Amino acid sequence: MSTILFLGAGNPLQDVFGFFQRGGLFMYPLLACSIVAVTTIILRAFALREKNVMPLVIESEIERLMPGGSADRLARIVEYDNSSLARIVRVALQHLRSPRSENVEAVQTRARHEMVILEKGLIVLEVIVGIAPLLGLIGAVSGLVHVFSHLGLSSGASDTRQIALGIAEALNATVFGLSIAVPTLVAFSYFSKKVEVMSVEMETLVVELIAKCYFGRSGQETSSARVTSPSRVPVST
Repeated sequence: MSTILFLGAGNPLQDVFGFFQRGGLFMYPLLACSIVAVTTIILRAFALREKNVMPLVIESEIERLMPGGSADRLARIVEYDNSSLARIVRVALQHLRSPRSENVEAVQTRARHEMVILEKGLIVLEVIVGIAPLLGLIGAVSGLVHVFSHLGLSSGASDTRQIALGIAEALNATVFGLSIAVPTLVAFSYFSKKVEVMSVEMETLVVELIAKCYFGRSGQETSSARVTSPSRVPVST
């Protein structure tokens, strides 16, 4: 019985190859889009892991720091750390001798740069979301052109076969384009939201750090450098 089922089942690899072959010329750019999308999604998934962007040890040290206390231990922790939060904290600690307003400005500049790094690759996903359905649509139109171009040129089984191949080309290209665009859109939305959430969390931590480091400073420096907390770095969509 198992032998009969095995013989009756189709070869999955052969089915995929047949689906791709029947899709026509536009299946090749769609295949390239799918490879780029999968590669970008994998790379972004690793790059946007929370431990790579906001290490727990830095968060804990900022929360542990007492207002007006020494940030030497925090400086040692972030000195060789290559995470986004560590780079922003290093800028804040390097400008502690400056007025608070200048420190905030330097931190905001660095934060904008880090947002560009975190959003790297998302534009690729956004482009694929837009062009994959369009390439599928072009493939569908190409298949229909083949259908109508063969109508009336032959008769019998040959004519029917050409029509079937043209319809298969149209449908396969459309299905392939949509199957690329849908998961890519999901990944793009997920990563965009994740970057936005992490930017808010990093802003909160750095604002807290600056407030603690400048706590208790009196005199002319405090009065001249009193500013509001830095605004959240806008995340491009």
